[in-house]
Amino acid sequence: MKHLLHRTSFNCKSHFGKVAGILIIGSILHSSAFGQQVDTVAFLKDTNELKEVSVSAFATNAKWKEVPAAISVINQQQLHVLDNASLVPVLNTVAGVRMEERSPGSYRLSIRGSLLRSPFGVRNVRLYWNDIPFTDAGGNTYLQLVDLNQLSYMEVIKGPASSLYGANTGGAVIMHPYIKEGKKNILQAGITGGSYGLFAEHAGWDHNSGNFHSSLQQSHTQSDGYRQNASLRRDAVQWNSSWEISPKEKLSAILFYTDMFYKTPGGLTKQQMDSMPSMARPASLQQKAAVYNKTAFAGISLESQLAKHFKNTTSLTVNHTDFKNPFITNYEKRNEWNYGARTSFDYAVQATGVDLHLLAGGEWQQNYSRIDDYDNDKGIPGNVQSKDVLYATQYFLFTQVNATFFNKLNVQVGISSNKQLLRYKRISDPQSKGYQENNTDALPAPRFSVSYPVAKNIFLYAVAAKGFSPPTLAEIRPGDGNFYNLQPENGWNYEAGIKGSTLQSRLQFDVSFYDFRLKNAIVRRVSDAGTDYFVNAGSTKQQGVEAWFKAFIIHNENAFLSALILSNSFSYQPYKFDQYVSGANNYSGNKLTGVPRNINASTLEAHTRKGYYATVSLNATGKIPLNDANSVYADSYQLMQMKIGYQKQLSSVHLNFFGGIDNLLNQSYSLGNDLNAAGNRYFNPAAKRNFWVGCTVEIR
Repeated sequence: MKHLLHRTSFNCKSHFGKVAGILIIGSILHSSAFGQQVDTVAFLKDTNELKEVSVSAFATNAKWKEVPAAISVINQQQLHVLDNASLVPVLNTVAGVRMEERSPGSYRLSIRGSLLRSPFGVRNVRLYWNDIPFTDAGGNTYLQLVDLNQLSYMEVIKGPASSLYGANTGGAVIMHPYIKEGKKNILQAGITGGSYGLFAEHAGWDHNSGNFHSSLQQSHTQSDGYRQNASLRRDAVQWNSSWEISPKEKLSAILFYTDMFYKTPGGLTKQQMDSMPSMARPASLQQKAAVYNKTAFAGISLESQLAKHFKNTTSLTVNHTDFKNPFITNYEKRNEWNYGARTSFDYAVQATGVDLHLLAGGEWQQNYSRIDDYDNDKGIPGNVQSKDVLYATQYFLFTQVNATFFNKLNVQVGISSNKQLLRYKRISDPQSKGYQENNTDALPAPRFSVSYPVAKNIFLYAVAAKGFSPPTLAEIRPGDGNFYNLQPENGWNYEAGIKGSTLQSRLQFDVSFYDFRLKNAIVRRVSDAGTDYFVNAGSTKQQGVEAWFKAFIIHNENAFLSALILSNSFSYQPYKFDQYVSGANNYSGNKLTGVPRNINASTLEAHTRKGYYATVSLNATGKIPLNDANSVYADSYQLMQMKIGYQKQLSSVHLNFFGGIDNLLNQSYSLGNDLNAAGNRYFNPAAKRNFWVGCTVEIR
């Protein structure tokens, strides 16, 4: 375990978080020493329960297996099944989902191959906090601001969801903030330390009083990183609450502030990765390339029962981001303000043999961005390159009908009308007169879906949906400082699947086949100077198969081995460019850039009655084409991760001690590749075998 302390260091700014976390946990451990011991299996019951999972996606509030859509639910126990500090391992166990980490804190998320447009961050996937939009009007989502411990559970919608969730062709994610009801006061804290200077701590207080529920969460994460110029620091505070004002009104709120900093080591060539994978790109090191992000976010939501069968949910949001990015070619400063509102009216009625649910509403978002680019003088802003002001407005109207006939046939029909308005002006150019505009026509995005039980607890489902995704602000005005006139992506997705459970819910499964045809696909390009820009790349053909199952091999609370759970997800993605000509190059028929053909993720969990547990996961990812010409590939890899732990209940105190190994097979691989990279710098090597340990404490 000598690697555990390898390159471990703490700066002054993070020292307070470290000390606070240790003091909190120490005091709780001291108080627990006098508690009365109780049977640990009582606490573990929720972990191994074969529960019916319900989802809120598409306004169904129905059991997962009955919803006519490809949806994966990640509950709170699954969020922590492998890693207590990062979302990357758990999201990569979901079929069709790939989360990449180019360096600590630099995340990308794709659903069914939507990484073409994402050199960094999250694009073409819409994210929500419950019903509050998290993705901004410019189409960007700062997922790295979210700490794992701020989440209760997540719903991942695969395939276009524009009919209800705005501009996307890559799907949507609904995040449910952490809140624990029950006892009047619940305290929790945790601490984790590991290789390459990893240190993370979190603390929280949940308060429940009558009709009011409150959760206050604080977290700190830092790491030196495996590579040079790859350190991370993130401090986050989140408060969310719900207040049942009356039997007919419920007010919810979420507030968070995240102060984040991470360095960006830059891409390497294959030769550099093989010979010295921990090195940074020399230019990144010299220019002190990094990202500074300070974001404050506030959202409120009011649910009102207007009449017996009629209710309304309305949410408002505002957030501000102070963003700085010293890069190789420039030093960019962004001042971003975002405002948004969403309202939906629900009418539900039951008649003989029919349950009818009508939904109608709209969503509006406004973004203001001031973007200033300077020369980068080794991490210090130099001469002005350009100064721009941009306004982005997105809005859509939606309606949906959910109908259930004789408690069997479920039908959903929905449609939205989507529009984006962009205005921008280069204020540093004295010759610039007025604002330029890039507006899209109102585009309808319909969705039809149906499910039907073919046996007890087993449902067939089919979906036909059109997605709409205009270019993001960062694609209209990318890192090279120019403005580009891009067309929106759009396309139809056809899908059929079977899902459900059998053997008294001891076997749960979901198998689907889909055929998605995307037009005007937006693809990243890199100039000779290393800056990003984007082009419309014709059409793509994205056909695939996804299969997931979860088997409770052992489920016996009275046995020593109380639970043995095997789950597996498999994605087959032979995506291709359908028609794509760029200059003299014809890429039609080539494999889609950045998408592995096969991914298989297997996870085995074991729990004992005495509180010991272990998890082993193996993610086998096939080789990945790294440029549109398919002349360079990233090698396939097998990433094995393991976690072992011990839980104990002492009166009202629950203790959890754990440790883990990442990259157990010591593979050389890149977890986030730079697509179509200049100078063949495609690779961002991930850490070799590394270790971590930690503990959490909860007092009820």
